[in-house]
Amino acid sequence: MQINKYIDHTLLKAVATKEDIVKLCEEAKEYDFCAVCVNGSYVTLAKEELKDSAIKIAAVIGFPLGAMDTESKIFEAKKCIEKGASEIDMVINIGKLIDGENEYVENEIRLIKEAIGKNILKVIFENCYLTKEQIKIASQLAVNAGADFIKTSTGFGTGGATFEDVKIMKEVVGDKAQIKAAGGVRDAATAVEYIEMGVTRLGTSSGVSLVTTGISDKNKY
Repeated sequence: MQINKYIDHTLLKAVATKEDIVKLCEEAKEYDFCAVCVNGSYVTLAKEELKDSAIKIAAVIGFPLGAMDTESKIFEAKKCIEKGASEIDMVINIGKLIDGENEYVENEIRLIKEAIGKNILKVIFENCYLTKEQIKIASQLAVNAGADFIKTSTGFGTGGATFEDVKIMKEVVGDKAQIKAAGGVRDAATAVEYIEMGVTRLGTSSGVSLVTTGISDKNKY
């Protein structure tokens, strides 16, 4: 199993510097990760650093709270695509979902997907703030709206990905959307278990250690 090809090598901290992003991109090239995931202001830099590679650039929008208006998210998504991102990781309006405003949530996802066209849209739920039923609802809304991926967490909430939540998400979407597990994916054994559950992308800032730390022969990669 080539764990590296599942990894979105991620750096989204407020204190991330140009030097840090350059290092992120260098590591992505060295270990042949699937993508780097950065804040919008660093998309141009990432594009320059990755220009001679096949590594994708994912940009986060509405991050990490998801509470800005839909028009702002659409603008942000479009600008990131224009600058060189080919994947967008958007945070839903969590409060609207909790309030039962399902039409708002679904419409926002749909409008952002339409705005970025054939580029990949990953929809972040922030499961730590949701009930199991709300996770099911969010999963169905994302599928209805044409999302390419649903994603567990920002990594900035009170909790990250869990096996239980991924199982719930997979039961709802089946093969209609892919799943990205993010938040707390820090060791190879955990990564392998998520992949065996059907996860096709892992969001982690621990990508290098995941691919350089040995695991049991059963799950050797």
